[in-house]
Amino acid sequence: MGTIVSLIIIGVAAGFVATRLMRIEADIITTSVIGMAGALIGGLILRAVLFAGGMIGGLIGAVLGAMALIWLWQKFRQR
Repeated sequence: MGTIVSLIIIGVAAGFVATRLMRIEADIITTSVIGMAGALIGGLILRAVLFAGGMIGGLIGAVLGAMALIWLWQKFRQR
């Protein structure tokens, strides 16, 4: 249960940071969903590749994952 709560918290924070870094305007729900999906993707990739642990490694991975999702979202939205 604690893992789910920390994923939500890290995901929302990552979504907020990623949307600001990528300079897009999104509502809170979209920002949160992007952040949580990015947390899953980025956190798993970062932990698998770099063996990073803890909340800082998870946050960095989550932000990178969320930024990747935003980039993909913008590419598909342009079509």
